[in-house]
Amino acid sequence: MEVILIAVIVLGAIAIILVCSIFGVGKKFAVKEDPRIGQVQEVLPGANCGGCGFPGCGGMAVACVKAADAGSLEGLNCPVGGADCMKKVADILGMEVAVAAPKAAFVRCNGTCENRPKVNVYDGVKSCRVANSTSMGETACAYGCLGCGDCEAACQFDAIKVNPATGIPEVDLQKCTACGACAKACPRSIIEIRTVSGEKKDAFVVECMNKDKGAAAMKVCANACIACKKCENACGSDAVHVVDNKAYINPDACVLCGLCYEACPRGTIASVSVKGIERKPKTKPAAKPAAKPVASGAAAKPAAVAKPTASAKEWKPIEIKWNAPLMPSQQILLAGPKDISNPVAPAKEAQFEPKRTDAPLPPSQMILLGLK
Repeated sequence: MEVILIAVIVLGAIAIILVCSIFGVGKKFAVKEDPRIGQVQEVLPGANCGGCGFPGCGGMAVACVKAADAGSLEGLNCPVGGADCMKKVADILGMEVAVAAPKAAFVRCNGTCENRPKVNVYDGVKSCRVANSTSMGETACAYGCLGCGDCEAACQFDAIKVNPATGIPEVDLQKCTACGACAKACPRSIIEIRTVSGEKKDAFVVECMNKDKGAAAMKVCANACIACKKCENACGSDAVHVVDNKAYINPDACVLCGLCYEACPRGTIASVSVKGIERKPKTKPAAKPAAKPVASGAAAKPAAVAKPTASAKEWKPIEIKWNAPLMPSQQILLAGPKDISNPVAPAKEAQFEPKRTDAPLPPSQMILLGLK
């Protein structure tokens, strides 16, 4: 019994010593947190989406307090809370915040099932990252949307959905907070977070990411950009440039004049707003003017009477006069073999005169004559 009591007393004393040591160390090395961090975090929406560039709303609150101590909140923005949220943060920190331009996510691909037909069937894991790393997808375009819905799964605000009829994601600009989660989830970087204009969120976007040349791009997609540079030449604000065989519109330089939209012959540039997406139909080549119809009645002009064509000249034989006697072959050609009116005298037989020489023959001639 005494042994048990001694053990309990010893263990209790050790526990008290350890608790006091830990308490003292905690007090000595305690990190004091700025109370403003908690106040700022309460104002933030708490979505923890990472759209601000920090790991959650706690990291955003710490960054705001540090920026306030440095004297400026420039460059900090909560895409979910927007301008109202940042104004509350600035009031807590006693700072002024500049109103940031609104942004939204845009899908830079219009390779629908109609524009980009399928050439095979993907039967693997329903994931864009897996499909991109193992195959080209179900179409022949190596740059277009795969349509597996990784962007839809990454969005916390139900702002992007894959249209089953077209196979292309569609963004609801009223719900989109430009957090960038969908852009990070896309393995082909088709989704872009762009600056928009005003509450209507107007923007012009080139819906093609194909880097192939025009002829090759048109074979795989009817909506492909052919790098004709008509949009670049039409733009007066130097906002459109063709790089890597595809056009790109700089949202910071675009003045929303719409000249590039009207100049595009392929209908690749889309006009996007909160109301929806407007696409220009493709420019068809001008048809040849039709023939004017012939008026009927008294005012009608009489039809032109076709002139009779001259009949072909009748062949007549040519009469040839020749004083010299004709050869039999010529007589046959001109008069036929049975009617020879100008026979030719038979040729005389050649007669050789015998010659004799008393000179001796050389040995070679004697051999040829058989005399030796």
